[in-house]
Amino acid sequence: MLEFRLLGPLEVVRSGEVVTPTGQKQRTLLALLLLNGGRVVSTDVIIDALWGAEPPRTAATSLQNFVSQLRKLVGSDALTILTPGYVLRVPPEQIDVTRFRALVEDARTLAPAEAAAQLREALALWRGSPLPELAYEAWAQTDIAQLEELRLTALEQCVDAELEVGRHADLVAELETLVREQPLRERLRAQLMLALYRCGRQAEALQVYQDARRALVAELGIEPSPVLHELHAKILRQAAGLAPRAPAVAVEDHHAEVLKQCLAGRLVPVLGSDVAALAAQLAEHFQYPEDDDAQLTRVSQYVAVMKGSGPLYDELHTLLAASAVPTAVHRLFAALPPLLRDRGAPHQLIVTTSYDHAVEQAFLDAGEEFDVVSYIAAGRHRGKFCHLAPDRSGALIEVANTYAEELSLERRTVILKLHGQVDPGAEREWESFVVTEDDYIDYLAQTEISNIVPVTLAAKLRRSHFLFLGYTMADWNLRVILNRLWGDNPLSYRSWAVQPEPKPLEREFWRRRDVDVLEQPLDDYAEALARYAGLEPATIG
Repeated sequence: MLEFRLLGPLEVVRSGEVVTPTGQKQRTLLALLLLNGGRVVSTDVIIDALWGAEPPRTAATSLQNFVSQLRKLVGSDALTILTPGYVLRVPPEQIDVTRFRALVEDARTLAPAEAAAQLREALALWRGSPLPELAYEAWAQTDIAQLEELRLTALEQCVDAELEVGRHADLVAELETLVREQPLRERLRAQLMLALYRCGRQAEALQVYQDARRALVAELGIEPSPVLHELHAKILRQAAGLAPRAPAVAVEDHHAEVLKQCLAGRLVPVLGSDVAALAAQLAEHFQYPEDDDAQLTRVSQYVAVMKGSGPLYDELHTLLAASAVPTAVHRLFAALPPLLRDRGAPHQLIVTTSYDHAVEQAFLDAGEEFDVVSYIAAGRHRGKFCHLAPDRSGALIEVANTYAEELSLERRTVILKLHGQVDPGAEREWESFVVTEDDYIDYLAQTEISNIVPVTLAAKLRRSHFLFLGYTMADWNLRVILNRLWGDNPLSYRSWAVQPEPKPLEREFWRRRDVDVLEQPLDDYAEALARYAGLEPATIG
């Protein structure tokens, strides 16, 4: 099937191969017929477009030759003679302009988040300025201008939808570029003002208005429109209606969507851990000053400096080697492998920052095998990962890009421990903890984590939805994890975070990552998801 592309340089594609006519006049004829969308184009109009006001005497004969050549490409049934000229009839789905229009029009009926995604899909059809090879042809000016207007209008519609769902921080840079390119387009100016204001950059938002006013007066001799003027006034008085609306997450829809992605093998749970009790035990054992901040990183840093890393690791080993009690969340994911096998889906990749073996214990209790991949924070293998097989034999992952066959989600679950783990064995060969402030500094300074995680797991991390469980803003190490995994970019797939009572700052933190927040206690959440999966309550109790 042929595909005709006008949203950029003219292209004709057949089965992925570009078969665009090479002759300039053939290309012009094809573009003219396509732009007329199945309407008859008279011979006079075509000749004028191809040769201008003074065509050669052989123009009619040459045109017939061009038409004959085009018919070989598009088919004789598609390009026909119809008095007083020619008509090209192509199915709408074969023309990128038609597909673009349909996507944009359909987006008007969708909710903001879905509309934004569909509009981005539509805008991805553009490959640059429309028909640049015809940019200086008088007959094509109106058509090219209409296509450009179509793109800009769709882009503004997309920005409105993304502002509606709170993506203002991600839009600022794009809008600044668009305003430079289209300085007289007031709707873009208004969107940039609103995005800046919602980012807490009120002064810059007001400056955008002043820049717009100067440009409009200088170029057109007019003042900004009432709409732009009113937005300026609202920003000055910090009107309540300018604040972004917090998107509501429907619990029923959320559970259904998460379970769907999980059972399709496209969900990565990221499990946090409560280390407050561990920090308190360390502080008591090593007589940490009571008037200092008793976060685990601070306490551990104090112990490492004052007593040495050996005593710190010994005490952590003692505290963490005790039998870990799995929670309902751990047991939920340990109960899912049979369901995944029944559906032929790959097993889970579970990411955790816990040092203990609560997750592993849940899988052992369920009779499920698993691999563990754990970060090494100290010693001669520092900055790499190790692999512990189900029989607890260990191996160092020397070259992440070649370590693939040993770890397969087709065989069993993989637990990825980003902050290391306690090793209950007598040798404690694979025991390591990212726990002190210096550990976290070193952790951030390492190369991208995707370069040291085995290649199959890195690919899974890039192509999955994420479910964050057990994290709050107090767990600042979450920001370290996100930085190691994704840098400053939003997540590529829709993701979720479950928190009982998220604070406004936490909501904003997740929003900037394009992560939806669900307010629910973790045990209640696990039980609800288990019910959706058809699991017996005793399975995770």
